[in-house]
Amino acid sequence: MKGEVRRKVSRFYTRAVRSGGGCCGPSSSGCCGSGTTQAPGGFAARHEAYRGDAEGLPSDAVENSFGCGNPLAFSDVKPGDVVLDLGSGAGIDLLVAARKVGPEGRVIGVDMTDEMIRRARRNAAAAGFRNIEVRKGLIEDLPVESGSVDWVISNCVINLSPEKDRVFREIARVLKPGGRMRVSDIVVEDLPDWVRRSMALHASCVAGAVSEAEYLEGLQRAGLVEVEVLDRQPYEVEQISGLIESEMPRALPDGGDARSIAEAIARKVLSVRFSARKPEGQAAGRGHRDPSVPGGRE
Repeated sequence: MKGEVRRKVSRFYTRAVRSGGGCCGPSSSGCCGSGTTQAPGGFAARHEAYRGDAEGLPSDAVENSFGCGNPLAFSDVKPGDVVLDLGSGAGIDLLVAARKVGPEGRVIGVDMTDEMIRRARRNAAAAGFRNIEVRKGLIEDLPVESGSVDWVISNCVINLSPEKDRVFREIARVLKPGGRMRVSDIVVEDLPDWVRRSMALHASCVAGAVSEAEYLEGLQRAGLVEVEVLDRQPYEVEQISGLIESEMPRALPDGGDARSIAEAIARKVLSVRFSARKPEGQAAGRGHRDPSVPGGRE
C-alpha cells in the first residue's frame, strides 16, 4: 500500500511538471494563501514569500514550483552551510539555497521522481551553480550521511509521505548536532473520511496530511527540540479550489467537483511553516546511507 501511494504520487508529479498542474502548480491559481497573486507561473512566481529570492533564476524552476511557502524565508542559512532539500522537485529551493550558502557551501536535493531529478539538474546547470547535487531516493530513507547537514528544508512534500514518522527520524539522523530544520507544509484539521480515502486528494496535498499537533509531536518523538510553528495560513474556498482543480476532474470522489469539496473543507487545510533543531549533544546515529549504493547502507 505504501509503495503504491508513492508510485501514484510520482506519476502525478511527472504529469504535473509536464502539463503545468499539481499541488500549488502553475495552473492552480491563487491556491496558497493571501500572498498568492493571479500572475502566471508556479508558486515561486506568484507568491510574495519568494519576492527577490526567485529573481534571475531559470524560468523552468520558477514555473514548476509546486510549493506552499518559502522554507528559506527569513532563515539563518549562512555561507558555507550544507542544506538538504527533501522532495526537491524542479529545484526552486535548491537554487535559492545555493545562493545563500555560496560557492563554499553545498546543497543536496533528494527526489523519487526521475522527471523532477532531470529538471532540477538541468536548472542547476542553467543557473551556473556547481554546489548543487541531486540524488534519487525516498525521504523516508535518505541517501545522505548521518550528521552531515546544517539545514533540512522541504516545501509541501512531507504531507505526501505515507510514513511521516520515518521522515522525521531521517531528518534528525542527517542533521549535524545543532543543525536546524525549516519546512513549509500542509496540515489539516478534522477532514471527512471521504476526503481521506481519495488518492487524487492525497496527491493534491490534502488527504495525506496530518494535523498541526500530530506534526509537532512527530518531530518531538524524533528527538528534535525547539519545535515550533513560525506562521500559518488557513485556506479559504477559492484557495482550496485552486489547489485541487487542475488534476481533479477525472478523479473526484462521488462525482463531486472541486468547488463542493473546497466548501466542505475550507479553513480545515492550512499552510504552516515549521522549525526545529537537533540537540547539540545528540549523536549522529547509526547506519547512515551510502549515496554511492542505491538503496543501500554502509
